[in-house]
Amino acid sequence: MTEPTRVIPQRAVVSWVLYDLANTIFSMGVVSLYFSLYVRDEVGAQRADSVYGIITTMSMGMIFVISPLLGAMTDRAARRMPFLIWTTVICCACTALIARGSYLMSAGLFIVGNAAYQAGLQFYDSLLPEVTTEHNRGRISGIGVGVGYLGSYLAVAIGLLLGTKDKPLLFGIIAATFLIFAIPCFLLVKERGNPNPRPVFGLAVIKESTAQTLRTLKEGHKYPGLLRFLLGRIFYTDAINTVISYMSLYAINVAMVNGGTKEAGEHTAQLVMMAAISFAVVGGFVWGWLVDKIGPKRTLNIVLFIWLWTFTLAAAIGFFRLPVGWLYLVAVQAGVAMGGIWSADRPYMLRLTPPDRIGEFYGLYGMVGRFSAVTGPLLWSVIMYVVVQRNGAPELTGQAIALVSLFAMVLVGWRILQPVTDAPRDWNALAK
Repeated sequence: MTEPTRVIPQRAVVSWVLYDLANTIFSMGVVSLYFSLYVRDEVGAQRADSVYGIITTMSMGMIFVISPLLGAMTDRAARRMPFLIWTTVICCACTALIARGSYLMSAGLFIVGNAAYQAGLQFYDSLLPEVTTEHNRGRISGIGVGVGYLGSYLAVAIGLLLGTKDKPLLFGIIAATFLIFAIPCFLLVKERGNPNPRPVFGLAVIKESTAQTLRTLKEGHKYPGLLRFLLGRIFYTDAINTVISYMSLYAINVAMVNGGTKEAGEHTAQLVMMAAISFAVVGGFVWGWLVDKIGPKRTLNIVLFIWLWTFTLAAAIGFFRLPVGWLYLVAVQAGVAMGGIWSADRPYMLRLTPPDRIGEFYGLYGMVGRFSAVTGPLLWSVIMYVVVQRNGAPELTGQAIALVSLFAMVLVGWRILQPVTDAPRDWNALAK
C-alpha cells in the first residue's frame, strides 16, 4: 500500500534528531561513565561491578514491567509528546540531585531517573513515523544515531573539563544539558495526532491495555515475524546494553593492570569512549544510508557479525593482559557497530508494526530491551561475584569471562532473527 505524500518540515526532523543527541548525553554521561565511577568510589573496586549491576537491574526491572502499558496508553492518547516531556523532566530532575545526599538516596535517584530515560526512549522512537516516510526512514534514523553520539562527546567533554571528583556538579551539568537540547523536539515536532483518542488514565484503562498487550502476544501469528524479532532482540541488546554499562570499569582495570593509577585509568576510559563515539557518529550516517539501500535485516546481520568480533578481541585483552592500545581497536569496532545497531533496529521494528498500534508495539520493543538490560547486568554481576568475590580471581579475568557470555548472547540473537523477513507489510490485506 503506497504511503500518502507528506511534507515534513525540516525543522521537525532536525529537532527530532537533536533529542537523540540530548538523551545520549545522559546515556553516556550517567549510565556508561560517571555513575559507575561514583558507585566504585562508594563501595570499592571489588564490589563495584556487582553493586552497579544490582542498581541497574532494579531500574530496568521497573521500566520492563510498565513499558507495554505505557505504549498502549500512548496509542489511546491524543498525542505522544506530553509523555516524552514528562519523562525527560523527571529524568533530568533526578540526575541533577545525584551525589547531593546519601549514597542510598543517590542510588534511588538513579533508579528512577534511568527508568524515566528508558520510558522516554520508547516515546521518542514511536515518533519516528512523524518525521520520516518509508523511503527515508533508514537515513533519518541513521542521522539521529550519528548526531546522537555527538551527545556522547559532550558527556565525555564535561568530565574532561570539570574532572570527575565533583560528582554533584558533574551530574547537575549533564541534567541541564540534556534538558536544553531536548526542548526543540518538544516545541517543533508536530504530530498528526490520534483521530480517535480515548481515556488514558484509570484502573479500567490499565486492565484494558494489559489485556490488549497479552492478546497481541498470544496472537503473534497475525503479525509476521514480530515475536521472533522481539526474542532475538532480547539477546543482542542484552550484550550491547551490558557492555555500554561496564565499558569504563573494564577500561580502568586494563589500564591499571598495565601499570597505571586509578586516575590514569579513568582518563584512559574517557579517551577510549571518545574513540568509540567518533566512529559511532560516522557509523550512524553510513549504516542509515545502507538500511535504505539493502534493508534493515541485511544491515543488522552485518552489524551483529562486527559485534561478535569485537567481543572476541575485548575478551582476549582481559585474558592475555594485552596492552592498553588494543582497547582503542576494540573501541573503534564497538563504535562502528553501535552506530549500526540502532540505525537498523528502529526501521526493522517499524516494518513489523501496524500503523495504528505503534505505541503498543514500541512498548513491546522497549520491554524486551529493558528485559535484556535487566538480565545482562545481572548475568555480569553473577559472573563477577562467583569468579572474583568467591574464587579470588582478578577483576579483569572475571570481566573477560563476562565478555565471553556477551559473545554467546549476540550469536544466539543472530540465529533467532534469520527467518524474519523485513519486506514491507500490507496491513489492510493482513487484517482481512
